Amino acid sequence: MPSENALQLIIRATSFAGHKHRRQRRKDHEASPYVNHPIALAHVLASEAGIDDPIVLSAALLHDTIEDTCTSGGELEKEFGKEIASIVVEVTDNKSLLKEERKRLQVEHAANVSSNAKLVKLADKICNLRDIQSNPPADWSIERKREYFDWAKKVIDQVRGVHPRLEALFDAEYLRKP
Repeated sequence: MPSENALQLIIRATSFAGHKHRRQRRKDHEASPYVNHPIALAHVLASEAGIDDPIVLSAALLHDTIEDTCTSGGELEKEFGKEIASIVVEVTDNKSLLKEERKRLQVEHAANVSSNAKLVKLADKICNLRDIQSNPPADWSIERKREYFDWAKKVIDQVRGVHPRLEALFDAEYLRKP
């Protein structure tokens, strides 16, 4: 990995995520550009939780690249180093498994991931709850939204103790459950 400062690393991660997610859209009514989601995670971490670690912010920006694009862990390691790649791997679901199994495993494994991965997971769930409230997937019923909120809480309950401010942000969003 070339020598670079924190800002350069974050900008490079943003560019990489933007390129990898360039053809993807969110499932909301407006079909928002997918890259808005990882950028929102970095915003929550930096602006709302006061996290300024470029490793965590870069991992947040890249958190869905393995799961949702044709990016490998090896490619991330080559581009961003082992530490960032390992955080992304920790928060990546195995898409070859059925959805219900992936969700079960997220709850089961959340307590055992690194502190940095827990921060990314917290920001991801905060952003997902916010998106479900403000711009939900077009075909989601109230019941499906509530089920997602309850499942997300099960995941976050496994990572508690890592960052009280992020946990409070999650709790505030959870209280807005539909």
